[in-house]
Amino acid sequence: MKKILRVLASRYFLAVVCILLEFAQLTAVFVLLRNQFWPVNLLGWALQLVALLYLINRDEIPEFKLPWILLLLIIPVTGAFIFLLFATNDASKKQRRRHEAALDALRPFLEEASLPEELEGQAALQAAYLRNATGATVVPGTRTEYYPLGDDFWPALLEALDGAKRFILMEYFVIQEGRVWSSIHDILRRKAAQGVEVYFMYDDFGCMKYLSSKYYETLRDEGIRAIPANRLRPVFTKSHNNRDHRKITVVDGVVGFTGGVNLADRYMNLETIFGHWKDSAIRLEGPAVRSLTALFLASWNTQTDETIDAEKYLSILPPAQDVPGFTAPFGDGPPPLYTDRVGKNLYLSIIFSAEKYVYITTPYLICDYELLNALRLAAKRGVDVRIITPHIPDKKAVFLMTRSNYLPLVQDGVKIYEYTPGFIHAKNVVADDEIAVCGSINFDYRSLVHNFESAVWMVGTECIPAMKEDFLATLEVSQHITPETAVLPPVERLPAEILKVFSTLM
Repeated sequence: MKKILRVLASRYFLAVVCILLEFAQLTAVFVLLRNQFWPVNLLGWALQLVALLYLINRDEIPEFKLPWILLLLIIPVTGAFIFLLFATNDASKKQRRRHEAALDALRPFLEEASLPEELEGQAALQAAYLRNATGATVVPGTRTEYYPLGDDFWPALLEALDGAKRFILMEYFVIQEGRVWSSIHDILRRKAAQGVEVYFMYDDFGCMKYLSSKYYETLRDEGIRAIPANRLRPVFTKSHNNRDHRKITVVDGVVGFTGGVNLADRYMNLETIFGHWKDSAIRLEGPAVRSLTALFLASWNTQTDETIDAEKYLSILPPAQDVPGFTAPFGDGPPPLYTDRVGKNLYLSIIFSAEKYVYITTPYLICDYELLNALRLAAKRGVDVRIITPHIPDKKAVFLMTRSNYLPLVQDGVKIYEYTPGFIHAKNVVADDEIAVCGSINFDYRSLVHNFESAVWMVGTECIPAMKEDFLATLEVSQHITPETAVLPPVERLPAEILKVFSTLM
């Protein structure tokens, strides 16, 4: 009962209720007016026609179009309102202007005359794509360290923060009061008091259940420059759909972290809600850290008028380390701020170019036909394709959709496993002992289409063997999904198929 009352009193619940009431009011007024005035009725049907034509001609995958077409046909006119409000990701003009200004300020520091000549084959093509699509720089000389659990990442993060001398930049989807955040918060307060510049950005929706609406003001009072990204307000706006799902820390422009780990106790297994929480993160030290710095600055300067001077932080070029490989941190996000679906396209390139194996860990397996078909084709041509998903779900409906994709994949030779100790939240791809990605990008529509994401692409770096070893060790405690066990029980089959139709809307 206390949990229910807490939810009912939360600003999350109040915001959702206000938005639903606004929509109900608009719909009721429109229905009343169109029954009384034929011009309003004509306008409604014109809107319906425009929405249908726009949707049919939109440069989108068929899986995206189908549920919206069904909605428009089942709920005429009202469905058009829903489509216009929730099916587009267009940022506001103000946000676009801020984003362009941020990119203009960053370009002089990140432009590279050419890609490293040592890159060959598919690695060179992927590097060129990342540079052309996102402006990411591909550099040698960056030391990489892989953390197979949030439990390992946490002390490394604390050590790096405690050693900060000049500045700390942090951007996370979730922070929650507890031992983990308390330990980080204490260091940030102390560093701010010592004169270290501390910037912290958290997603307003991701933290809504855990923080007060004015929590950023508490941090500011402590000397921490904080903002909530994309604030959830009780008004209709298309930008509510675009969450800041990134996980980034930069210390003094020399050390950086990214991956899947948020700043809450469950990510470090200090509380057990969904069994053992299996996550991952990566530490960077060297020239590639500057790209993480730039990614944070672009986010901050897009979200607020409190612009950070790029030159102050990007004039620092971390010294190259004597290590093998090439590294490229990169960002992804919704259009029109990002013109490509970078995460999806990179994943496709890795899957299509793999010759020996592709190992994937993801909490959700709810992607479009193009990605699913790429996995099946890779398995059919003899590539060892293995995917680990959770056995204990954090969201039952999403888990059902994930499981509904098992059977066609398994039948074509893709090996799927469920992490039996609990929930796997790591978002990793490793291929052919040579290429890897570690970051925040799930194999689902929300990550691949709607959210702002971060990851690091690597070729031949020293941490790739550790990522492969971790994957194989995780297989040992995971349940293999066979063609027989991939078949959903009859009671789940129909709900799963219905959910799959509308998966692009979730």
